[in-house]
Amino acid sequence: MEKLAPPVVGSLLLLFALVGLIGTAIRDPKPHDIPVGLVGPPPAVQQIATAFGSSAPGAFTFTSYGSEADGRAAVDSRAVDGVVILGEATPRIIVAGAAGDAATGVITAAFTNAFKAQGATAQVEVVHPFAAGDAHGLILFFVVVAVIVCSLVSQALLFGTVKDVRTRERLGVLIGFSILAGLVGMGTAAWIAGGYGSDLGFWAAVGLTALASAAVGAAVAGCVRLLGAPGLALAALVVVLLDLVSSGGPVGSQLLPDFYRWLAPWMPAGPLYSSLRGALYFDGAGLGAPVIVVTAWLVGGLILMLLGDLTRTGRRSGTVVQAPAA
Repeated sequence: MEKLAPPVVGSLLLLFALVGLIGTAIRDPKPHDIPVGLVGPPPAVQQIATAFGSSAPGAFTFTSYGSEADGRAAVDSRAVDGVVILGEATPRIIVAGAAGDAATGVITAAFTNAFKAQGATAQVEVVHPFAAGDAHGLILFFVVVAVIVCSLVSQALLFGTVKDVRTRERLGVLIGFSILAGLVGMGTAAWIAGGYGSDLGFWAAVGLTALASAAVGAAVAGCVRLLGAPGLALAALVVVLLDLVSSGGPVGSQLLPDFYRWLAPWMPAGPLYSSLRGALYFDGAGLGAPVIVVTAWLVGGLILMLLGDLTRTGRRSGTVVQAPAA
């Protein structure tokens, strides 16, 4: 029983964590703070903002723009996910397809229905669409999933198969795997999708994927170096499970409860997916914050690795070797 109990208990704890985290995240999805631009006469802008503030409080964050050109520029820069043009005979809704199906779907449905209730039919224009071969961004998101999981697995295999790995060797594995992960992950996705557009965007996505792989690998390696096997379990729970759940998957975190929406921007998965879409579909717009977050994870992981080395060195130097009795 002592040998059989740990795997059973461990598996049940994992099951509880999976159901608990995923269940609480998806039990009541509602839109929160989806950024929308409004263009038109001030009274019309104020009227629609007030109407949605009453009928769907917290669903949208509105920003008014003085012209259609300014509204389109906000969509291009990813300041908003869509812009609504008011004050014309036919209202228009402009949405960024690569902002994600959830955001664009909510914007389109909400404003189309609002105008329909007023007896008007809105025209919908989609800009920055996903690639034809990956029309909903699903392949791209599963690059994120695969890279995060495989970065954990590479460090787990290193921990389980090689004893007393020196720091420079661990760093070599980390760097080598992250570069290959970027190339293989994005290369395979591009092959399946039939390409993602410009070569510049693709190679930027390769670099971003490699950076995220290094960040996740460093965090896992640091936890393992510092705590051993419990550190590996902790990394799997936080860096993989909680990370992917809080990202909201391909639909994003905007439909999740407050805790997950607060957490998502500070974990690797959400920022990586956002940066990949920015590189491939928005000419590099919106990369700053995601790159900073992922880089911070990389630095934090390296610090944990250093602390683990210092802790192990301290333990070894504190060991007293006694001479055998005469």
